[in-house]
Amino acid sequence: MSKRKRILLPVAVLVISVAAIMLIVNNPPKNSRSKSKPQAQMLVEVERLQSSEFTFNIASYGVVKPRTQSLLVAQVSGEVSYINDRFRDGGFFEKGDVLLRIDDRDYQAEVKISQATLLSAEQALLEEQARSEQAKEDWLRLGNGSQASELVLRKPQLAAQQANVLSAQAKLEKAQLALERTSVVAPFSGRVLSKKVDLGQVVSSNGQIAEIYAIDYVEIRLPINNRDLAFINLPERSREGTHNGLQTQVTLTSDLVGTQQWHGQIIRTEGAISEQSQQLYVVAQIEDPYSVDKMAGFAIKIGQYVNAEITGKTLNNAITIPNNAIYQGSYVYVLNDDNLLMRKDVQLAWQNKEIAIVKSGIDAGMRLVTTPLGQVSSGTKVVVISDNSEPQIADKRKTKGGRQERREKVKGADL
Repeated sequence: MSKRKRILLPVAVLVISVAAIMLIVNNPPKNSRSKSKPQAQMLVEVERLQSSEFTFNIASYGVVKPRTQSLLVAQVSGEVSYINDRFRDGGFFEKGDVLLRIDDRDYQAEVKISQATLLSAEQALLEEQARSEQAKEDWLRLGNGSQASELVLRKPQLAAQQANVLSAQAKLEKAQLALERTSVVAPFSGRVLSKKVDLGQVVSSNGQIAEIYAIDYVEIRLPINNRDLAFINLPERSREGTHNGLQTQVTLTSDLVGTQQWHGQIIRTEGAISEQSQQLYVVAQIEDPYSVDKMAGFAIKIGQYVNAEITGKTLNNAITIPNNAIYQGSYVYVLNDDNLLMRKDVQLAWQNKEIAIVKSGIDAGMRLVTTPLGQVSSGTKVVVISDNSEPQIADKRKTKGGRQERREKVKGADL
């Protein structure tokens, strides 16, 4: 190799090295690992808050009780000689119906004896009245104008005979009353809860015959939660007997046999707070519960457990939100115009098992997040979905693969 070529070769290598260095400096490689992967944004459903008229429905519960429940007892003793066909467990009867009779032959005899005693007393009284008149005439003829004593005029004897007549009359009335009581008459229209005697059985005086109850209406004693008292109209009566005129409607339901429903009203408020529960009780009434139109195939039963929904006051411009949108009972999430989550502390005026009424913290027009969220910070970017956009996103009920497909679609949208 010539001397000239040996000199040019190192120079060419140097030039190429410098060019390569300049190329690398001017075009540094990018580190793909430093770039974060696109993150899928959270999907949420929102509800536009509105203020509207809201009527409170206060939930309660109770047990059906009769208006009047009585224990029939025999006022005379004897053998049961007659039983009414309606006089059986669960049987209905009307006021004045003879439910049973006790053998009355002994009592009829007592009536006749008393009648005879009265006749004898009346005869003796007539005789004594005649003697008294005769004594008065004799004294006027033989008394020389002096004042006769009461004994001479036989006034004490006359009073004694009058007393005997009164006593005989009282004994006759008592015998007639005992005879009348051999027939046990229904004191009101009602139903037999339990029958305790039967035909041929001998009952004693004050012996139990049956337990009955009135059927004109039934009552249910309902406890009211203290926080609900301000939202319900309670009927009250003053010391003078005047009523405030409030009539509160109540709907009572039971699932004892299918779904049963009755409508009634609150008729009175009890005068004391229960010592056990520290709650106020009101009494609901169902009129004529055993009529055909209210039986609905299965009549209401005494002792039956029922749920109650009492119609309360109506509130104007109320903001209601679902309970699942409330966290720890104190705050909710709303969205701003940029779809960023914003935490809002709220105060609740009233709450039941499903919804709550907001007292302060959020206003009408805000977008409330109704999707349950986990540990989420304010300012988190979210994607809003609605019923109209739901079909464009993978069905929530799909399998794990379907949910993965939905996330991939969201990534593509973010990119």
